[in-house]
Amino acid sequence: MIKQIDCNKKNYLDNLTKFLDVRRSSKKPENKIISKILSDIKKNKNKALIKYEKKFSKNSQIKPSIKEINNAIKFLDPKIKKAIDFALKRIFNFHIKQKNKNILYKDSLNNKIEYKYVPIQSVGIYVPANLPSTLLMNAIPAKIAGVKRIVLANPKNNGKLNPAVLYAAKKLGINEIYSMGGAQAIGSLAYIQKVNKIVGPGNIFVAGAKRQVFGDVGIEGMIAGPSEITILADGKTNLNEVTTSMIGQAEHDINSQCILITKDSNLIKKFKKDLISKLKKIPRQSIATKSIKNNGLIIKVNNDKQIINVINEIAPEHLELNVSNYKKYKDKIFNAGSICIGKYSPMALSDYAVGTNHVLPTNSSAKFSSGLSLSEFYKKISLITLSKKGVEKIGEYAKHLAEYEELKGHALSIKSRIRRS
Repeated sequence: MIKQIDCNKKNYLDNLTKFLDVRRSSKKPENKIISKILSDIKKNKNKALIKYEKKFSKNSQIKPSIKEINNAIKFLDPKIKKAIDFALKRIFNFHIKQKNKNILYKDSLNNKIEYKYVPIQSVGIYVPANLPSTLLMNAIPAKIAGVKRIVLANPKNNGKLNPAVLYAAKKLGINEIYSMGGAQAIGSLAYIQKVNKIVGPGNIFVAGAKRQVFGDVGIEGMIAGPSEITILADGKTNLNEVTTSMIGQAEHDINSQCILITKDSNLIKKFKKDLISKLKKIPRQSIATKSIKNNGLIIKVNNDKQIINVINEIAPEHLELNVSNYKKYKDKIFNAGSICIGKYSPMALSDYAVGTNHVLPTNSSAKFSSGLSLSEFYKKISLITLSKKGVEKIGEYAKHLAEYEELKGHALSIKSRIRRS
């Protein structure tokens, strides 16, 4: 059921790349559908939004009332409320340490150069139906950064509001809430609510829509698509920990990616049997099974160099180093969204209440991007205040460069500020 690559072959990295490319570069026929939805919403606004919500979600009420929100929250299990409160505090305490300081530089000529962090004014957060943790991960950094307007898009689940998401929204002071999902929700955030930036993970339709609205609005500096995990294990690793971590990621989405890396042949044999057995016992068996079949992989490695090579090529969203000698690997891994180190650090825990962010780069984009942080909610502005002596000194050199680049207008502009030119 699950594919396997053996690193005995010299071209093992080529084979790995081919496997990854099926998912990374697959043609997406839904792009035409997404384009049609976005174009319709951009032109016809709420009329189009309601049309697609009725079609895809059988939902005709986009904006729930305060009374409906409060009534939904009333029935939320107190244990879930306490869990949300606990996670909120940990996520806040970790992310507040990411606050940036403005930069002020003065030179000997009294030139003043500044670099100022300015919060984005409005942000739309997309939260899949029943994931309050996703709202916490996206909204807390936005709040700390000072975003004034936060708009929540959260689809109904079987026609019902999600009380846990709404409770988290209430705790965070988010009042602008819309019941909408899919590509139509992204279109609405961009063209009806007209936010400056859209963040939050979703399925291929949500991710595709975000790519298409980029330019009209901002999106995260990463591809936050269907989830991924890579696990490094050895003969001493607890089999149950490996299998449950793989299944935990596979149950997200049929497009999720789960990869096991090991030197141990016996572990591979045991894992294959254990995987089949455990898949039968979970409610989302069908989704997880399809995910494993389409995007699951075992990589049999022979040495540490191969381990490092395959991890950095995969550039996984989540990486579990479930081996006792993890220290010899962790500083050589450059491409990963997050790294869970040791047997007591399951990736699934970081999805909720560790404090780090679970919105992370997928599809190997960890090679060039990072997980969600406060920096996603700031713009950076340079401020320049030159003195009379400063413009003359700097202008002398800048004028030569402008003339060399044949930009006469630039040179004339510089000369106009210099007394002796």
